[in-house]
Amino acid sequence: MSSNFIIGLDIGTSVLKAAVAELRGEKPILRAVFKEPSVGLRKGVVIEMGEVSPAIGRLFSEVKKDYKNGLRSVYVNVGTPQIRVQSSRGIVPISRADSEIYQEDVEKVINSSQAVNLSTNRLIIHNVTKEFIVDGVGDITEPVGLSGSRLEVSSLIIDAFSPHVKGVTRAVEIAGGKISGIVFNPLIASRAALTKTQKNLGVILIDIGFGTTGYALFEENKLICTGLIPLGAGNITNDIAVGLKIPVAAAENLKLHYGYALAKEVSSKDSIELKKFSSEERGSVSRRFVAEIIESRLAEILEFVDNELRSIGKAGKLAGGAVLVGGGAKMPGLTELVRQELKLASQIGLTVRGEWGNEGNDFSDVFEDPEFVNALGLILWACDGVRDRGFSSIPDLRFKNLLKYFIP
Repeated sequence: MSSNFIIGLDIGTSVLKAAVAELRGEKPILRAVFKEPSVGLRKGVVIEMGEVSPAIGRLFSEVKKDYKNGLRSVYVNVGTPQIRVQSSRGIVPISRADSEIYQEDVEKVINSSQAVNLSTNRLIIHNVTKEFIVDGVGDITEPVGLSGSRLEVSSLIIDAFSPHVKGVTRAVEIAGGKISGIVFNPLIASRAALTKTQKNLGVILIDIGFGTTGYALFEENKLICTGLIPLGAGNITNDIAVGLKIPVAAAENLKLHYGYALAKEVSSKDSIELKKFSSEERGSVSRRFVAEIIESRLAEILEFVDNELRSIGKAGKLAGGAVLVGGGAKMPGLTELVRQELKLASQIGLTVRGEWGNEGNDFSDVFEDPEFVNALGLILWACDGVRDRGFSSIPDLRFKNLLKYFIP
């Protein structure tokens, strides 16, 4: 494979993150990472194009200093609460004399599964293949070469509100980037942080961002369900600001320095001087009280996740446990709270290092940071397509052809 650069751009509500990787050989080589404060977004939705695009432009200006060609192939995330996920099924007959199934049959059955009811302002962004079924026999991942009279596919169709997708793509294009792919947040986080063993055992990934929380559940190497919750770490900050009657910026700083997810683990004697975070504030506040505010909001988020698990009969029944990623996953005590609320083993999710080449600078701090999982997941997602198609044929995925399917 020739040397090429691609960019994974994580457009977060609070922070923009870009990972630059070189594709040379079998594994991508991480070359640089960049961060820029995010403005003009609310829960992943572009609210002010005049703020979002310049912020991405500032990030790209740093990238262009050494990796200008990378802007020709930018992969971005999409993750708004308006995204919908629905199950679908496609069926096609196999009418050849020898009954053999070919690749064109696979493409036809996948296309047939996309025949779902969508309003004119919605766009399919993923057709996630769960399994193929040949003459009633399921759990088949590769039907090409098999014989049968009927081919079926079980899929998850993920669609988004078109204006939200267009807002993200337009912001990137105005900033000077060319989009090669758009991927749903929980899928890219799962691609980076979950191993095949975890997906086989049964695992739920929980991506706690600033504006939203995404989740993706896998079992027997299949994506069982995925979705977004319109709550995130930013809601915790707002709760602290309201509870303590302090500015939001001070509340965020206090959360980062003294926050804890499990109130019972914090001494009632510990106090926090508010003037450390805002010169206009006086007095102190109990650290346990702050922890109670944090725990209350996190427990609400986890209740949404638990309800989803209960609806499909998987509550407390995932051998691989829960894997936590995103900036909100850095909250001390969170793994203990998840174990308490979900009755599952819990761990902080890091990017699987074995997927990456060892050449170049040491990025251990990036690979071990759950906040960078999405940016790095976009790179890996891109590489999966490169291996299948060859770099030169990566499509320019615009609004009308953002469709792809994904087998975990």
